[in-house]
Amino acid sequence: MSDGTSGNSIDVRDVRKVFGAVDTGFVALDTVSVSIRQNEFFTLLGPSGCGKTTLLRLIAGFDFPTAGQILLYGEDIAGLPPFKRPVNTVFQSYALFPHMTVAENIGFGLEMLGKPKAEVKARVTEMLRLVRMEHLAGRKTSQISGGQQQRVALARALAPQPKVLLLDEPLSALDYKLRKEMQLELKRLQGETGITFIFVTHDQEEALTMSDRIAVMSAGKILQVGTPREIYDSPSERFVAEFIGETNFIEADLIAHDGDYATVRLPTGQQIQATLAEGHKPGDKVWLVVRPEHAQLVPAPQAMLSGTVENIVYLGTDTHFHLRLDNGPLFTVRRQNTRGVAEVFEPGQRAGVAFADGTARVLRD
Repeated sequence: MSDGTSGNSIDVRDVRKVFGAVDTGFVALDTVSVSIRQNEFFTLLGPSGCGKTTLLRLIAGFDFPTAGQILLYGEDIAGLPPFKRPVNTVFQSYALFPHMTVAENIGFGLEMLGKPKAEVKARVTEMLRLVRMEHLAGRKTSQISGGQQQRVALARALAPQPKVLLLDEPLSALDYKLRKEMQLELKRLQGETGITFIFVTHDQEEALTMSDRIAVMSAGKILQVGTPREIYDSPSERFVAEFIGETNFIEADLIAHDGDYATVRLPTGQQIQATLAEGHKPGDKVWLVVRPEHAQLVPAPQAMLSGTVENIVYLGTDTHFHLRLDNGPLFTVRRQNTRGVAEVFEPGQRAGVAFADGTARVLRD
């Protein structure tokens, strides 16, 4: 096995996956390329049917690409069966053995690999400590909670020390509070083990919470790869902006651009500075994206955009103001709630929207 001098655990190169006839079948992955670095928490994020689980299965060896290469530390593994890949997978269904204890479940894979009993025992002890379940080592897995079962499944997958751990929506069966706890637990485990984690989810909050980098997928393609902050603050196109968090879209005219910034004209005629994604030229009709927390409600005469407050939603930590703009679309402003801040706008009242230069971003459609 190569040392992986490129710094990548996985390199996916021009991978195409077609189910059925090559010319007429369903294209699940359409010439996908991505590099996943050593020791990072990398997430494949997208809606159902976008190809993220198919890509995970190709890396695992449960399916084979129609075309392209999958490299593990520089070595092409696209044709290798799963048992010949130093890769383990944690599925949505944990597939634990209910008649075995926690310790026996964790050690099962090591025993199947023919490891000496002393080595198995030492490794199981280490894994129990890692997932903080030493006190439950002798308990049957049918007698522990869903979150504890999830930890056992993780410990079992980590026990053989894989070079890459694949996680196919493993938190989907947990309730909200437990999911939040396990998100932090997964991030801790990845940091402590130093193993590359590749995580599949359709939950954008989950991806933002845990990931070092995220690949946003749609219709068999990777649209953008970046850190959570890059994906959220600097989406490359409209689908990414819509899928990651709540957002507002404003139709505008691109007047001029200089490097990463553009001058755009709003529907009111006012000109502002916005950050610019590639692929636009002066004279284009463009979409601007403005996150709700980056805008403020102001009296209408001071506004870039004006309208009527339709609805106010109090959510505890913050309040959402829904404003129907004069030119038709709905615009949401999110304001964090702090003590002593009184409501200054009411439903039916005229109000305006303001945001700083550089806050809005010009997107590819």
